[in-house]
Amino acid sequence: MRNPVPLFLFIVIIAGCRQTENTSLVIGAGQMPNAVNDGSGKLHIVYGTTDSIMYSFSSDNGKSFSSPSLIGVIPHLAASHMRGPQVAATSNGITVIASNRDGDIFSFNKSSSGWLQVSRVNDVDTVAKEGLMALSGEGQNAFAVWLDLRDRHNKIFGSKSSDGGKTWSPNKLIYASPDTTVCECCKPSVAIKGNDVYVMFRNWLKGNRDLHLIHSADGGNNFGQAQKLGNGNWPLNGCPMDGGGLVIGSDGNPETVWQRKGVIYASEPGKAEKEIAKGRGCTIASVNGKSVYAWTDNGEVFIMKPQGMKTSLGKGSLPILKPINNEHVLCVWENEKKVYARIVEL
Repeated sequence: MRNPVPLFLFIVIIAGCRQTENTSLVIGAGQMPNAVNDGSGKLHIVYGTTDSIMYSFSSDNGKSFSSPSLIGVIPHLAASHMRGPQVAATSNGITVIASNRDGDIFSFNKSSSGWLQVSRVNDVDTVAKEGLMALSGEGQNAFAVWLDLRDRHNKIFGSKSSDGGKTWSPNKLIYASPDTTVCECCKPSVAIKGNDVYVMFRNWLKGNRDLHLIHSADGGNNFGQAQKLGNGNWPLNGCPMDGGGLVIGSDGNPETVWQRKGVIYASEPGKAEKEIAKGRGCTIASVNGKSVYAWTDNGEVFIMKPQGMKTSLGKGSLPILKPINNEHVLCVWENEKKVYARIVEL
């Protein structure tokens, strides 16, 4: 008769198997990671280190990642304080945008021969000096938004590419605050699905630093009226340096997460806000019709699963969530100038 496996050993074996989905990986030295799932089984991470834009990918649902490789070098690359390379997947490949401190945004496209710097996104020189921008892709289209200083005051501008970032449409004014400027140092968000383009940004109206959402139903050609998110206001004589997260759910409706006075809220347009936790630097993913949130509090990255369970992933800040499949998400973040990634089972 075979000796039975001791109970304590059985528990250790099971726990060890589960660690493949609960252990953080160090991707490389750098800051401001961003990530995308291209829909074909690959996950892509980009980030900045000094003047270099770096890239790593996974072909096994995030269990391992390639050694970082160079996308390109931009002198005076913006890669800190919410400013960093952005990545999107389209049917034309992987598109990356990155800005320099002079205020120009450059576009890169990944082809079979490697990465190519192919275009500049802003059509007026040095207007994106804040370096705060976002990128989303779906089908053949990618849409970029950023804080733009043309005519001296920060506004929300955008541009669309239908060829993987090789060319960009003439820049379009999406929103200008009647009170002179939008919030000057908060990152905007963008999400595109079919002809719907949603843009979220922190406004500055009557002294309030509140989040607003604006929608285009024709692929970004025309935008409607900006709608304030949440029930309360945040009067603040200063910049919170905190944007938020935006996704389009499986039902086609936008879902947002953001913070006000150090408290994180989730909301959909026309619905009451829902308090999530205390913290900042929040993000959201929609998985199988359910929302997953991540944020930073007291130097730790936390995640909240659809069941409401809150878990710490470790030290760090500025998390990004991307769905892997219906049971898992990928969370990437930075800590002490290193980029981390972790699979989270839902």
